[in-house]
This record gives sequence, C-alpha cells and structure tokens, in this order.
Amino acid sequence: MREVLSDIDRWRAEGRAVALATVLQTWGSAPRGVGAKMALTATGEITGSVSGGCVEGAVVEAGLQTLASGRPQLLHFGVADETAWSVGLACGGRIDVFVQPLDPAMYEAVRIALVEDRAAAIATIVRGPADWLGREMVLRDDGSAVGRLGDELDASALELARAGLAAGQSRLASLPSAATEAVEVFVDVLLPSPTLVVVGGVHIAIALTSIAKTLGYRTIVIDPRRVFGSEVRFPHVDRLIQSWPDEAIQEIGVTRSTAVVMLTHDPKIDDPALLAVLPGPAFYVGALGSRKTQARRRERLLQAGLSEAHLDRLHAPVGLEIGAQTMEEIALAVMAEVVQTRNTLSIDRQS
Repeated sequence: MREVLSDIDRWRAEGRAVALATVLQTWGSAPRGVGAKMALTATGEITGSVSGGCVEGAVVEAGLQTLASGRPQLLHFGVADETAWSVGLACGGRIDVFVQPLDPAMYEAVRIALVEDRAAAIATIVRGPADWLGREMVLRDDGSAVGRLGDELDASALELARAGLAAGQSRLASLPSAATEAVEVFVDVLLPSPTLVVVGGVHIAIALTSIAKTLGYRTIVIDPRRVFGSEVRFPHVDRLIQSWPDEAIQEIGVTRSTAVVMLTHDPKIDDPALLAVLPGPAFYVGALGSRKTQARRRERLLQAGLSEAHLDRLHAPVGLEIGAQTMEEIALAVMAEVVQTRNTLSIDRQS
C-alpha cells in the first residue's frame, strides 16, 4: 500500500475518483505477492502493480468499469481461463484480484496508520451478495476499528483481523453468514516499514544505509564515536544516535520488522548491542568479522549469558557470499542477506 500512497493522495487532492486493485491469492508463477496493490483513475493513470505487467491491462479495464458503475469486481486469471494467453499468464501462474472504488473514510484510516508507521488490518468482503461486496473494516494495532461489514459479520471479521495482525500475515477466509451465498473476506495486514539498524558509522554503513533506503527501509545508525556517527557522514539516514548501542536499542525499540547489523569490529560496541538484540524479535541480526572473529565473539557472548539458540540466530560472517571486494559490494552482500531472510520468513508464514 505504501508504494501507491503518494499518488492516491495527489489524485484525491485533485478531486479525482480512484479504484484500488488488490492481489488476493496467487498460484504458480504469478509475479506479485498477496496484498500487492495497483490504483488507477478514470483517465487511465495508474500507480503500483498487481502482476509486474502481465495482467495490468485487464485490471485497468476492470477498474475503469468499477469507477463507472461503483460496483467492485473479483477477477480471476490463469491457465484454465480463456484469457490466459491475452493476459500473459500462460506460463502457469494464476492470480485473483479484487477491484473496488476507493472508500475515502477507510482510506484515511489506513493512510494515518501508514504515515504513523503503525500496523493495521483491512477486512474486505470480496465474495458474497452483490450489495455486500467491498464493505470494509480497518483494525488498528491499538485495538480500535473503523467501518463495519454488517451486524452478523463484524465479530468474526474482527477475530480474523486480530489473528492476522498477530501473525503478520494476510489471508482469505470464509465468514459464517445467513446469506444464501458464501461470504469470503480478505484480511490485508499492513505492517510497519522494515527498519535497518546499523551499529557503527563506518564506511560500509554509508553504502548499506543508502541501499536500504532505496529498498524502502527506515534507516538508523548508532555510534557513540561522534567522528564516525556524524551528520556529515550520514545526512541521508532517518535517524542518527550518538550513544552506546545497548542504550540506543532500548530507546528505539526492536520489533519483528527490524534488522540489526554490527559493523565496528569493536567488542566494546558490538557485544552490548548483540546482548540487547539477539534475545529479541528482530528478524535479522548480523555482525561483520571473519570466522575467527566470530568464534571469539561467540565465546564472549556465551560467557555473558546468551544461549546457543540465541547465537544460532546470528548471521556471521555477515552477508551473502558474492565474492565482494569493495565496501560497496560488501554492503550489497549484507543487504541481500537481509532481504533474503525477510522474504523467506514471509513465505514461511504464508505456507
């Protein structure tokens, strides 16, 4: 949703109606994941993507119809469909996409959550009686909710949304209903932006945080040494903290959307940070250094009270093995491993 936010805001400020398309399910070689978004206007302007290009034309056509009629649509594309070749999924992929007019009140609730970098879950009826399609409810991470699906559906939808937030996973589910048609709701879980915390304002950190920003990560650099952790060196990061890492980590808070990388080679700086983050929920923790350095680090941390299970979470030596030579290549290897770890965890949650 974040990728389409700025364009939707601009279109709404111009008074234009917007249709929103969301990927509900994929099978096989479908190129975009569940929850991927595309928005469009009645003049055919688009932002975002639901397929990387292969079904975009058909979705845009459906979106224009939805804007004209006000009626949401559930679209199916795949090899079993007569439109498979025309939409470009003849290689074996299948994809379900829901297209609906953008509801200003629901969008504003989602927008606030995204701007404040808070988690939220959107429950939308995507299958059922025609006049129920597109009904939405937004559950925020503080427990408050906006919108309704209907008296008999609200309690079940809230339960699904809470479960989705807890698991960090979007899902399609059936709802019990007295309606003659089956009712399905899509729970779209929006998590806070991933954050990269770099301990040590060394040269690699400059390239690493630049790459992370390009990939949509919030970036934080921690270094008590002001000559390294300076604004002159890191004007591009979201936050620069010139204090000891264990104190800084307690200040910023680490969540399951956080990756932490130690780059100083200095046990006085790296070790307190590792002691603070390895027992916590960070999805990735890495530390620069050779295998010999890692062996010595492991012994120190075991003596300091960490368990073998905690240390097994540590990526060290840090980064994928790509034969990196320069500082920039090392930064690329590190960020590649961060992305790989996050995406693997996401796939595991959905399987």
